[in-house]
Amino acid sequence: MLAKYKKVGKVLSVGMVAVLSLSLLAACGKKEEAKAPESTDKSAVVATYDGGTITANEFDMEQRVMKFLYPEYAQMMEMDDFKEYLVKQEIAYEYLSGKASEEAKTAGAKTASEQFDKMKASVKEEQWTEMLKTQKLTDQNIKDYMTRIMTVIKDKETGVTEDAMKAEFEKNKDQYTTASVRHVLITFKDPKTQKDRKKEDTLKLAKEVKAKLDGGADFAEIAKKYSEDPGSAEKGGLYENTPVANWVDSFKEAAKTLPLNKISDPVETEYGYHIMKVESRTEADYSKLTAEQKETLKSQLAAAQIDTFMQKELDKIIKEVKLPKTEKKEEGTTEGSTGTGTEGTKTDGSKTDSKGTDAKTDQGTTGTDKDAKTEEGTSSK
Repeated sequence: MLAKYKKVGKVLSVGMVAVLSLSLLAACGKKEEAKAPESTDKSAVVATYDGGTITANEFDMEQRVMKFLYPEYAQMMEMDDFKEYLVKQEIAYEYLSGKASEEAKTAGAKTASEQFDKMKASVKEEQWTEMLKTQKLTDQNIKDYMTRIMTVIKDKETGVTEDAMKAEFEKNKDQYTTASVRHVLITFKDPKTQKDRKKEDTLKLAKEVKAKLDGGADFAEIAKKYSEDPGSAEKGGLYENTPVANWVDSFKEAAKTLPLNKISDPVETEYGYHIMKVESRTEADYSKLTAEQKETLKSQLAAAQIDTFMQKELDKIIKEVKLPKTEKKEEGTTEGSTGTGTEGTKTDGSKTDSKGTDAKTDQGTTGTDKDAKTEEGTSSK
């Protein structure tokens, strides 16, 4: 199960403030009624582990904070296996934060406070207040959650060496290589008629554009006239000093390998054909990373340690998970109704984890999420 929701764990630990800000902004304006708790006995223990327990009240708080910070997971939180994942995740961070050094606890609280302030500032005050009210939360509830997460990260960061950071950097150079690229996009759907184009017709139009450019036409003017990428057409087709890792694979590969200032043949992506010209490219160099970039590398390695713990060690410390079981929806019943019985799960490794795949969002030509490759130019599609 932990493998299935591994991506969620990464969201919780790396780049928290940026990811949370995006989640909260996406949720603004949405009305969600806080659902009644499943168990009336809030003192009941729903999980037991070495050195501690999780009560129904504590798990209820965990779910409400998660719905506040990550509204995109709200629907998944009605699923039994996702709830089991969440309670195990709560155990992991409670256990690890309890074993963290005093220095890590101080650093975690400081970082959490800074990130909380930035996150809150990214949302209008009345929207923030309404979202807190919906989930029956306070600012302190959110701060406490973030402090627990950041304490564990800061504790794990103490074991991250410079050599490990350099090795991680070498494995992910694309995250730091930047390029300035002009392109003309001819899409597989006519933006004027909204009708699909045949692939061969799209390619024919792209080749006509390339012929104009090969004949000496100004790239910026051609892009303004012919490009169907609303994110870059008015800028002469230019994406300037952008991490190549933000782009979809074939566009990224061309940005990495095309000779500078050469007009490319049509490059196919799922959005259409691109005629590209790389005007500049800066290869990544560890010695040139900023302090912030190195801090991100360190956090990624700390998160990897937490992932390893959750995958290989967590079940060894969990004695029992006992959550109310959600009733399956039947004809004539209300969706989301819950039973009063409980289901005990002994974590002896006898359950087989189901493996999932990380979702990749390829909407256009550039994006901001490290895990999701998003193409900015056609995000409106």
